Amino acid sequence: MRLANKLAVVTAAASGMGRAGVEVFVREGAQVVAVDINEAALIDLAQAVGPAVRPLVADLTDLERCRSYIHQAAEMLGGIDLLWSHAGMPVDGRIEGLDMAEYDRSIMLNLTSSVLAAGEVIGYMRRRGGGSILFTGSTAGLVGSMASPVYSAEKFAVVGFTKSLAQRFAPDNVRVNVVCPSIANTPMKQGFIGASTDPEAFEKVLTASIPLGRFASAEDVANAALFLLSDEASFITGVALPVDGGFTAR
Repeated sequence: MRLANKLAVVTAAASGMGRAGVEVFVREGAQVVAVDINEAALIDLAQAVGPAVRPLVADLTDLERCRSYIHQAAEMLGGIDLLWSHAGMPVDGRIEGLDMAEYDRSIMLNLTSSVLAAGEVIGYMRRRGGGSILFTGSTAGLVGSMASPVYSAEKFAVVGFTKSLAQRFAPDNVRVNVVCPSIANTPMKQGFIGASTDPEAFEKVLTASIPLGRFASAEDVANAALFLLSDEASFITGVALPVDGGFTAR
């Protein structure tokens, strides 16, 4: 088992990539605190996967909750070895007439929640003799996104933060990486495509832009996350790994 006896925390865990991650991490031997705002979906996840999953309801748009959930998860598990800070949201593509309340919410979920989590979790990992932190970026954090410039800016920041922390935390034997999916077949996909003026045409354009000719599955991304968090990647830190069917190879 690739995560045998590891103590893991996953945010945005109740659906999509996060849920797939919880499922694969447990299958590979981890104990997982699954964090999400959706209590009913968390209960369903815990019932489906079993007692290795401990649900924790948290609204990560709340500043203090972004700090406190880490400590609550550590108490539930008895420590933390692995963190996948996966929470995020799509962002309206408009720049003109920007909704500042929505902008602030997106910054909180797509960037600040990860910054705060890293600051709170590092002490627990130091006490365990090391650990692994994974953020969720995007191909929009590797190449500029015309469709959603604000989202792109937030995800470029996550990639830069990852590279900085990888150096800062290396003496603590804590690795820091970021997985960068293209659009995947998850509930978040409809948020991106639905925000366009012609969703059907936009989806066709997006599919055509991927050399492998399809969107990622949640499991594609979860498997990449598993690798980066596991000891198989013990000499990999500071990496922004595209999971994109060749999109950024163009």
